Amino acid sequence: MEEGNHSVVTEFILSGLTDRPELQVPMFGMFLLIYLITMVGNGGMILLIMIDRQLHTPMYFFLCNLSFCDLCCSSVIAPQMLQNFLSEKKSILYTGCYIQLYFCIFFQDIECLLLAVMAYDRYVAICNPLLYTVTMSRQLCNQLVTGVYGVGLVDATINICFSLRLSFCSSNVVKHFFCDTPPLLALSCSDTRINEIVTFASVCYTVVISVVTILLSYVCIISTILRIRSAEGRRKAFSTCTSHLCAVGMFHGTLLFMYLRPTSSYSMDTDKITSVFYTLVIPLLNPLIYSLRNREVKGALRKTMNKLLSNH
Repeated sequence: MEEGNHSVVTEFILSGLTDRPELQVPMFGMFLLIYLITMVGNGGMILLIMIDRQLHTPMYFFLCNLSFCDLCCSSVIAPQMLQNFLSEKKSILYTGCYIQLYFCIFFQDIECLLLAVMAYDRYVAICNPLLYTVTMSRQLCNQLVTGVYGVGLVDATINICFSLRLSFCSSNVVKHFFCDTPPLLALSCSDTRINEIVTFASVCYTVVISVVTILLSYVCIISTILRIRSAEGRRKAFSTCTSHLCAVGMFHGTLLFMYLRPTSSYSMDTDKITSVFYTLVIPLLNPLIYSLRNREVKGALRKTMNKLLSNH
């Protein structure tokens, strides 16, 4: 169907991670395993935090939301990706593409800002331990999480509104394994300068808020830890932050590399690898990082398992 010189696009073709037929089934198996482990890991973390009353603290309330975000982020990408590994025509409807893009932006923003909220929580716990329960009240925790979801909602809506103005002329092949902003901008025959500015401003806004909050929190945290006289006390205080620092380093590193480098340096193959990491691998690793390096989580898991075994 033609409208002037432009085709009305009703679907996009996703080029996927590879066009080599012999790799489709092995990659399907690998990413299916990654997705299943992500579901079990994050779902298990949410259930464990809900079941164990000792984990009903602000830190684990935020971690529960992070696990929910990781679970949702993977579910936005993985099912379509897995289907395309086994399909000859790797298509996604025009509407489906923009729905996928909307939720990708939404959950990326939530994860970014949740990591900042978790840094603030660690700052209060270490720098003002006597006022921790008063400062991090249930009301404040709910307000912080609501604010995070609200910012994600507004930012995703703004980005989608600008993305919907794009026209697609000669091709509908998206050189990616899901609908993301950079490959759609590369495919469009519209003037994309305003979209690039909106994307850059959006990423800067959420990342700058997150990074500044995290840096200021950890400057205060490290300063406080260094004033602790006993080596055991310093080790114990810092151990509560290591899991969070690992999660921050992985997520922000890939996000900055993906969206804040010059347009001239874009490589779709590099972007695909980077995208796999922050959309599928990080959600897989987060529950492992927080469980393997956290005595309270390991203790709660052992207690829950012992209860289940004793009931049988």
